[in-house]
Amino acid sequence: MISVNDFKTGLTIELDNGLWSVVEFLHVKPGKGSAFVRSKLKNVMTGQVVEKTFRAGEKVAKATLDRREMQYLYKEGSDYVMMDNETYDQLHVAEAQVGEGKKYLKENMNVMILLHEGKVIGVDIPPHVELAVVDTPPSEKGNTSQGGTKPATLETGAVVNVPFFVANGDIIRVDTRSNEYLDRV
Repeated sequence: MISVNDFKTGLTIELDNGLWSVVEFLHVKPGKGSAFVRSKLKNVMTGQVVEKTFRAGEKVAKATLDRREMQYLYKEGSDYVMMDNETYDQLHVAEAQVGEGKKYLKENMNVMILLHEGKVIGVDIPPHVELAVVDTPPSEKGNTSQGGTKPATLETGAVVNVPFFVANGDIIRVDTRSNEYLDRV
């Protein structure tokens, strides 16, 4: 059990038979009456966001999450097959649990799997990945004075805006959180 006074962004709690992640919280001490904590919670399974108010000092159950590093092996139907780096057990993860990170998954890439009571609840992709450019229009001479960008399709199918000097076959580093080009490797 944890007090709502100890809320931190990203903390996962068990509430109303579900897992909720704290997105925002605010301690409020009105001049009249008792203090309370106003919070915004996101359901880990469905993605639903709700606002909930707790009395100050109220206790909630803290969820115990297990984070394991696993290697992405291959895609089988709509499932992604991961291998535990310690036990070499294979685990099938549904496409919905991978989320938006699926457009950056490359075979043999290490990812963090979030487990709750042996059940997969999410996949954390590394914040930066290095991918090869497979298709981008050729750069045009004289079109670089403003430092513009052009779309580039990466080896995983993701589309990222890149500077004009990036060509087919280049390997670039991409920020997976914002879908932005960082630099050429």
